[in-house]
Amino acid sequence: MIVRMQQIVLKAARTAGVACALVIGTSISYGAVEITPLERQHLVAHLEMTAGWLVDEVSKLTKEQAEFRRAPGAWTILEVLEHLVVVGPIYWNDLQKAVKAPAAAPPASSRDEDILWYGIDRTNREAAIPSEKPSGNLRDIRAGLEAYRKQHARLLQYIKTTKDDLRNHVVERQRSDAYQWALLISTHEQRHILQIREIKADPKFPAK
Repeated sequence: MIVRMQQIVLKAARTAGVACALVIGTSISYGAVEITPLERQHLVAHLEMTAGWLVDEVSKLTKEQAEFRRAPGAWTILEVLEHLVVVGPIYWNDLQKAVKAPAAAPPASSRDEDILWYGIDRTNREAAIPSEKPSGNLRDIRAGLEAYRKQHARLLQYIKTTKDDLRNHVVERQRSDAYQWALLISTHEQRHILQIREIKADPKFPAK
């Protein structure tokens, strides 16, 4: 009877894609699985898209345009760029910490569609936490773009080549899987690109 039950549980575990050892006192473990080629393609395309958009939006700005503040307390475009430079290493470390932690299934409520929607819907705006706010140290668009490009290139190369199981590791701060966290890094940039466009659309934005 015990042998029969073990066979049934093993069959169910394999069907679910889980590597399970039926030994008394052991727990279920997740077999490492790479992201699919289509998942990789989608993520790479999104990362390349947002990077291209950001460069297009800010690379030719004058000092006056980069430092234009449309309202007290509102960020300038230079501060938006500094924010992206500040959070880059933080988000990268969150990703690497997740993939090095023991495998775990992400919450069922975490969906790719929600991460994508986050990138285009700015109706719900969240304030950055103090450690991720711009401090005014960035003085030049070019320097900011150079720092951003280095960070982005590292992430992009990782996504293009990684064999890590991004779907079965959880980024705790977001309660998403690591794949979704990498996607969120890109959609987070997309949100700020929309913010930059809003600043540039202000009637008082300098012509040059």
